[in-house]
Amino acid sequence: MSLAASKQGLVALEEARRFMVDCLVKSKTPLAHAQQQADLLAEADYRGHFSHGMNRLEMYINDLHKNACDGAAVPTILNETPATAWVDGNNGLGAVVGNFCMDLAIKKAKEVGVGWVCAKRSNHYGIAGWYTMRAMKAGCIGMSMTNTSPLASPTRSKEAALGTNPISVGAPAKDGDGFVLDMATTAVAVGKIEMQRRKNEPIPLGWAQGPDGHPTTDASVAFDTACLMPLGGSELTSGYKGYGLGAMVEMFCGVLAGANYATKIRKWTHAGADSEADLGQCFVAINPACFAPGFEDRLSDMNGILRNMPTTDPALPVLVAGDPERHHMEKVDKEGGLAYHVNQIKTCTELSERLGVKPIVLV
Repeated sequence: MSLAASKQGLVALEEARRFMVDCLVKSKTPLAHAQQQADLLAEADYRGHFSHGMNRLEMYINDLHKNACDGAAVPTILNETPATAWVDGNNGLGAVVGNFCMDLAIKKAKEVGVGWVCAKRSNHYGIAGWYTMRAMKAGCIGMSMTNTSPLASPTRSKEAALGTNPISVGAPAKDGDGFVLDMATTAVAVGKIEMQRRKNEPIPLGWAQGPDGHPTTDASVAFDTACLMPLGGSELTSGYKGYGLGAMVEMFCGVLAGANYATKIRKWTHAGADSEADLGQCFVAINPACFAPGFEDRLSDMNGILRNMPTTDPALPVLVAGDPERHHMEKVDKEGGLAYHVNQIKTCTELSERLGVKPIVLV
């Protein structure tokens, strides 16, 4: 085990998944739904997005126990055309709603070339890339977006009005390669600040504002203020572009789906919530077979061009979207498990005692 890993708890991927399934089943969730949610959370950690994996489990558990989310809910279609669907998530788990919607979008893309599905009354759905990779596995280009609790300040504001509002686009290339963009429209996802706070470490300048509206490097101040900066940071460094992207996601999600939007969405990350989230989400699948033949070949060629560009530092090769995650998965496989921070393991131990499930086992 590496020195870095020795300060953390190494947990086998299947053990992490097992623990999350057990916790969810103990929290009013049918096994099939618990497995869907745990699969997503485990994949987030496997891909290196620790902010959106096990780190989120306790918050889901709290929602389920407060009846702010219905673990047994099944989505329903409210309106449908050959290429579109409007879905009511019925306040179900985000992964259950998201999987239903993306599968529906894929089915439509296979039949008519494109599927565009919007859902209302959903919940936090994890990494947006989970759904676009689902489309990729079906040979489609996938897009997914969601609104979130208001945690980001519009440019020139010192209060939050939009969420981190992530966007993901995934497309398949040859031999298992691909393009998987998965990004917040804020400078970072709020989970990254949570992780720095969990580790008692500062955050970089430009991630978040303090209560006075100016940037802060104190993770606790940033978390308590709950006012992330848009992608790009301040107005001087083009933060208004990130603000515009965040508002675009809000339009396609909360507004188009008839869900909550902007400041109408409940606060979630701070002490949980007793009310329904009613998040809006968007899922798109595009069938590349409807366009120029050889899409996957050309995407592989483009990836190769980018990866082989001359570098400013030979130790830092040019990457394409999805490469950092691929490298992290290789690292996990090599080390034999997920390197959770010791504070994360402590949280899991407390959760196992609270729910009466088998504690998480370290490698």
